[in-house]
Amino acid sequence: MFIQTEATPNPATLKFLPGRAVMQAGSADFPSPVGAEVSPLAARIFAVEGVTGVFLGPDFVTVTKAEADEWAHMKPAVLGAIMEHFSSGEPVVAGDEGAVGHASHDGPDAEIVGQIKELLDTRVRPAVAQDGGDITFHGFEKGVVYLHMQGACAGCPSSTMTLKMGIENLLRHYIPEVTEVRPVGA
Repeated sequence: MFIQTEATPNPATLKFLPGRAVMQAGSADFPSPVGAEVSPLAARIFAVEGVTGVFLGPDFVTVTKAEADEWAHMKPAVLGAIMEHFSSGEPVVAGDEGAVGHASHDGPDAEIVGQIKELLDTRVRPAVAQDGGDITFHGFEKGVVYLHMQGACAGCPSSTMTLKMGIENLLRHYIPEVTEVRPVGA
């Protein structure tokens, strides 16, 4: 098994591409070992000293390290954990636990929210996935779109710029009802 690695805009996060599907649908974010037991893959990666976060995307895994640790020392162990997992035959995530997508929203703004989700799915999420992360819809209230940033996007130095200059401008261009975009925590 050959696993490619790519740098992300977040220096604390590396993207690992195992050359096969990781998540069948959605994504799974484990910003700490708490809750990662639902994913045998995430649990194996968290066993590597210095790992502080694991994000599972459609065909990639992003791993975040502690600031004091060096990728040169950690990368071989993370690669080994990923190879060991895919050789084991265990599921990536037990059942549908951990898989996330957009939050549901109904009410008078349902049509606007549908447009927001469509733009996120077709224009934003594919680009963000290339950087090892994901952005999902969290809510829409009084012209403000709330988005949840995951994987390499969470804590990335350029995430505010991405939200304000990229996503906010895109949504405001196509949907006049959108006035601002804000991140939400986990």
